[in-house]
Amino acid sequence: MAIKKSELYSSIWASCDELRGGMDASQYKDYVLSILFIKYVSDKYAGAGEYAPIRIPEGSSFEDMIKLKGQSDIGDQINKKIIAPLAEANDLRGVIDQTDFNDDEKLGSGKEKVERLSNLVGIFQNDALDFADNRAGGDDLLGDAYEYLMRNFATESGKSKGQFYTPAEVSRILAKVIGVEKADSPSLTAYDPTAGSGSLILKVADEAPVDITIYGQEMDVATTALAKMNMVLHNRPEAVHDIMRGNTLADPKFIENGSLKRFDFVVANPPFSYKSWTNGLDPENDE
Repeated sequence: MAIKKSELYSSIWASCDELRGGMDASQYKDYVLSILFIKYVSDKYAGAGEYAPIRIPEGSSFEDMIKLKGQSDIGDQINKKIIAPLAEANDLRGVIDQTDFNDDEKLGSGKEKVERLSNLVGIFQNDALDFADNRAGGDDLLGDAYEYLMRNFATESGKSKGQFYTPAEVSRILAKVIGVEKADSPSLTAYDPTAGSGSLILKVADEAPVDITIYGQEMDVATTALAKMNMVLHNRPEAVHDIMRGNTLADPKFIENGSLKRFDFVVANPPFSYKSWTNGLDPENDE
């Protein structure tokens, strides 16, 4: 039986209720999306062998996380036994290990933290959240669920929402404005210099009739991690290493033959309210 999006969304959003109170949306989104990521890659790639796009080390799957429920050191074990090996095996250090599941200030301490994390993991045990057969195209349930969460996190984050998310409707319009639907070769490239969570550049790629290569750069550490996870959640694990962190103006990461790399399509939703955009720039160097 097909998964209904409404059921998927409500099940995932319910996990946020376990974290409300100790932190705001800009913080608890990291916990929810981290577990969502681990659940997805475990369902899709556990047991798939060493040539799978994402390797799941023995003892580090979502099923192993379930075994930690109720244990007094569940937060520490999630950090050390689940997230750290997964990050190490897939060159995702600094991406999926940015969230501390043993943080007493955000999650509470003692029995409170144990129950909160156990309940959070339990919500993702829902039989409806089986992503083993999730497809890259068509009805991309998990990708849609990710965007649903990002949209709601953006709403609850208030003024910070533009930092990591561009609404899907805006993304589609921008993709059409740059004419990516005319792309006729898989060698073509698209780039977002203010990538955020990657939602905009992913929509650009979706609008292309061929499988173009996508790149992005994002200044914020946590948001860069979200973008890299988003690439995997949208079945583009090869793009993880083409999302770079850094100030695009002061420290552009994509250099080719000593000059800025050129791309076939460029699209951006820059943080217009950012006041310190000249930080790091050399006023005497106009190149």
